[in-house]
Amino acid sequence: MEFGEFADTAAEIEALSADTEIIERVTELFERAASDEDGDDLPVLARFVQGRVFPAWTSRTLDIGPNYCYEAIARAAGTNVSADDVEAKLAEVGDIGEVAASYDFGGQQGLGAFGSGGGSGQSDLTVGEVDAKLAELAAAEGSGSQDKKIDILFALFNRASSREARYLARIVLSEMRIGVGEGTVRDAIAAAFEVPVESVARALQVSNDYGEVARVAHGEGAGEDDEDGETGLNAMQLEIGRPVQAMLAQAGTVGDALDDWEETAVEWKFDGARVQLHYDGEEVSIFSRNMEDVTDPLPEIVEHVHEHLDVPAILDGEVVAMEDGEPLPFQEVLRRFRRKHDVARAREEVELDLFAFDCLHADGDDLLRTPLVERHERLEDVLSGGTSALWVSDDPEEIADIEANALEAGHEGIMLKNPDSTYSPGRRGKNWLKRKPDVETLDLVVTGAEWGEGRRASFLGTFLLSARTDSGEFETLGKVATGITDEELAELTELLEPHIKSQDGQEVDISPEVVFEVGYEEIQESPTYSSGYALRFPRFLGVRDDKTPGSADSLERVERLADEQ
Repeated sequence: MEFGEFADTAAEIEALSADTEIIERVTELFERAASDEDGDDLPVLARFVQGRVFPAWTSRTLDIGPNYCYEAIARAAGTNVSADDVEAKLAEVGDIGEVAASYDFGGQQGLGAFGSGGGSGQSDLTVGEVDAKLAELAAAEGSGSQDKKIDILFALFNRASSREARYLARIVLSEMRIGVGEGTVRDAIAAAFEVPVESVARALQVSNDYGEVARVAHGEGAGEDDEDGETGLNAMQLEIGRPVQAMLAQAGTVGDALDDWEETAVEWKFDGARVQLHYDGEEVSIFSRNMEDVTDPLPEIVEHVHEHLDVPAILDGEVVAMEDGEPLPFQEVLRRFRRKHDVARAREEVELDLFAFDCLHADGDDLLRTPLVERHERLEDVLSGGTSALWVSDDPEEIADIEANALEAGHEGIMLKNPDSTYSPGRRGKNWLKRKPDVETLDLVVTGAEWGEGRRASFLGTFLLSARTDSGEFETLGKVATGITDEELAELTELLEPHIKSQDGQEVDISPEVVFEVGYEEIQESPTYSSGYALRFPRFLGVRDDKTPGSADSLERVERLADEQ
């Protein structure tokens, strides 16, 4: 398929507001791709339409910052345009796609330029070619890799029409924003290939790969007597080494749990980092909640799995920093997750322990549809050490005692779970409830900041916080500047500076890439911020390296918490 055809469809979708119409357009796009002779573009389009380059389960990225993209756009735009010009225009219009589309590309010369075409007319770019070039860009590493990445992007923009450039820039910077989410793609796959949406949803849960599910639904890999792909979808299984999204919890009370389930499973809630362990019988892979491979920084967890796990399995759990048997703050775990060098010395400084609490797969058996209590029994069968205890009770006093013991041991509190619940990757529902004492918290995205004053003038000192919306936008609801030490300010400045998009005096605009955990006393209605709400007495608690902006707290949750007050 011509990349221009994809860009035309993206523009049509962006102009729509009704979900049903958007699903229809995406369905038509998938049908056209499937009608091509080889259908190779179908998996790519299932990702591109969401602004993805790679499958959702992989931590592979383009690894190219906004400034390098600005440089590539500037080079393709002509000798009179600089990266600073691109950034300045972005600050004015707020959309990298619109900025890219405003230039008349084509005809620029330089290393990496290839082919003819480009400008504002018809280009000869294909979907497959764009995908291949972006994969080549992602693979570039070592000395000179950033220059090579810019050359590849320049060559693509140099051949792109204005409309193609709009969506190419958005894909590169993961800012597609045309109203197509995961649910849209799921429903479009089901409609395009006439397969049950339930089969598509289940296949997505076990594979976490929209492109592969689209391919199988089209009929590739289906059973001999079922050409529509339903058999192939139903046959898809978890794969060791390919992480799936973690099942999530929402806030709730013991009363809620006992009212809904009559009895509840109770676990300690740890102040650690969520991990998913994959063991194929020989090699161990560890993935963060964000599905990033964190195996190398956690050698003691790898050793623990080798010592205590004898069969291939996929386990869910938490890694907790410990000192003399006492848990350390969550930030200590994240220091280890970030460590790329001198891991041995870091291991001596911070001890990590595993607390596994769920089993998704064991010795060839997928367990997602197995009740929680049975999954925990299987966990204890396969893992001889490092499992988290599970109690089942209908007695509020017994549950209170379990919570008191958890707090006395230095942990956060307890989790309440439906004993009969299945494991639903990526879903936050009423089957898992988190009960925290005292301070309320939100996980919010940093979208702006202000430089400090006096001795803190070289640090970002005040941070603008936003909640995500269903459309992928971010709405502000307050600033946080308290609870942060000078050492932490230096670390936060280093973390956020690469994501600064523009600056006006002391204030900077930041790409939504980093998630803060913030404590607060109350949520108030306020006209000051775009969400209509403000946090009363917000306090910085830490960086959530294990969360992406897409998994941060939503504006819907903020509104619900405000109503519950």
